Amino acid sequence: MCGIFGCALLNGDNSGEVLYNSLKRLEYRGYDSAGQATIDAGKMIVAKGVGKIDEVNSSQGLSRMRGKIGIGHTRWATHGAPSKENAHPHLDCSGRIAVVHNGIIENFMELRNALQERGHVFRSRTDSEVIPHLIEDFMRRGKGFVEAVRLAAENLRGSFASAAICLDEPDKIVCIRMESPLILGIGTIGNFCSSDIPALLPYTNKVIPLEDGDLAIVDARGIKILDWRTGSALEREVLEVSWSPEVAMKSGFAHFMLKEIHEQPMAIRNVLRGQRIYYELAASMLKRASKIFLVACGTSYHACLFGSYAMANLAGLTAHPVIASEFEAQCKNLIDGKTSVLAISQSGETADTLNAVRAAKARGASIIGITNTMGSSLTRLSDVYIGQNSGPEVGVAATKTFTAQVVVLLKLAMELARSEGRRNGAVDSLAEELSGLPSKMEAVIRASEERVKGIALKYSAKGSFCFLARGVNVPTALEGRLKLLELSYLPALAYPAGESKHGFIAVVEEGYPVIFLAPRDSTRDRILGNMMEMKARGASIIALIEEGDEELKQLADDFVEMPPCANELLYPAIYVIPLQLFAYYVSTLKGYDPDMPRNLAKSVTVV
Repeated sequence: MCGIFGCALLNGDNSGEVLYNSLKRLEYRGYDSAGQATIDAGKMIVAKGVGKIDEVNSSQGLSRMRGKIGIGHTRWATHGAPSKENAHPHLDCSGRIAVVHNGIIENFMELRNALQERGHVFRSRTDSEVIPHLIEDFMRRGKGFVEAVRLAAENLRGSFASAAICLDEPDKIVCIRMESPLILGIGTIGNFCSSDIPALLPYTNKVIPLEDGDLAIVDARGIKILDWRTGSALEREVLEVSWSPEVAMKSGFAHFMLKEIHEQPMAIRNVLRGQRIYYELAASMLKRASKIFLVACGTSYHACLFGSYAMANLAGLTAHPVIASEFEAQCKNLIDGKTSVLAISQSGETADTLNAVRAAKARGASIIGITNTMGSSLTRLSDVYIGQNSGPEVGVAATKTFTAQVVVLLKLAMELARSEGRRNGAVDSLAEELSGLPSKMEAVIRASEERVKGIALKYSAKGSFCFLARGVNVPTALEGRLKLLELSYLPALAYPAGESKHGFIAVVEEGYPVIFLAPRDSTRDRILGNMMEMKARGASIIALIEEGDEELKQLADDFVEMPPCANELLYPAIYVIPLQLFAYYVSTLKGYDPDMPRNLAKSVTVV
């Protein structure tokens, strides 16, 4: 996820200042590099650099750039580490076209190779740079700027919101949208495009959200919208926004955490667009290893637990999940040159995880990293790394991080299974179902949120909770417990349900709330037995169950119905959503700030 902004001003030539101030309001969308391009006196002026926007402004003078028209970008890296070359805007060969882009171009390698064969020279390692070169390629064939952008859009696959300017037609910005958000603003001083509403509010409250397949031509006096697939003109409704700037940053949600829970379907769409070559490289490394360790902390450790189930069930591989802070004490004498360590860290800077990686690397182990932060320490220490592509996460309690890491690990396990020639039919079937996961997640959010809010209201005064599950759902139960613990400060528990008889059952009394994850999977009958044991001791049963499971409805005091999955390895990605919502609503009902839980930080960089 990145932030883009463009302005076409009626009067004055202070577009650099407008762009800079607007990018500041989009910085929550990305902050590893930034840049701007303006057209002034017939010249394309570009300034960009690495770091937060204020840092780039100090070194590059973003706010002092002149011109009536310009585009800007604040980046969260997905392809290519943070660097000046990889920062946006990107230019064509001639320097006459500048483009900013938010999204992921799935077919960028195919396009890049074809463009290079036709003489185009690339300066970055990003997927985004193919866009200005594609536009240039069509303009070399005699197409006008707008038509060249339209034809470029027809050749792109993936998600993209893009804005382009060109010296040949210096009075306009041409925008295209597919899946990634892009909003137009109609103002008295000019017209605008933006990734999100907050950047527009100082200039206008009249906005037009573009839809998939829209192409917009923005100049200082007006806006024209076309369908880039057909070229036909479109009418889009103008909306008036009444949000405050603070609320607008959260897209109308009360907190970033709730916004990020709702962003998970889009985050997973971006994960699914990840380049297969990285998974193939990681799988080949794991195949050669005699021992595999999955190493992480907190939420990422729960993803590791899931990964161990997925690799065992799909690829027949034994992978040992280890809490990073215990790795050296537990495993140092097991590490050698035939060992692979798969380390997971959202920030790529988690101190305990990096210490474990360095210790393993010193003993000759190969390192595979999974992180959300390109250019982080973990990417530099890794022999191969995979980006989870879930975008910045402002809320301290991880939400889309967990689901993104679960899907990355599932894709990696599927790649391992394919490379071993195991269960190809089952893997193909799983791949097809996985492609529909984002839509299923959207349905879960729509169907469960109000019900979960009611359950939170009923139980928020309780002093403790326990989460129970079996099989692949155990990591999800642990993650649900962690979210509740982090946000409500309650001494919550979580167990594999079979272990509940070994200690936990002693604290169960009348009304004690026990949350069960109980899909209709291979563990369902045993979970039923555990629910009956707790019910017999007076526990209040809250159950996540499959739609239409009447037997469990009768047994539970409260339940949330969930959609079925043909493959039980998909359950964690959807069953965690009501648990995230439950933790969020319990926290807010207690009067706490779920975005900033006490004593916690987003990235734990101390041991």
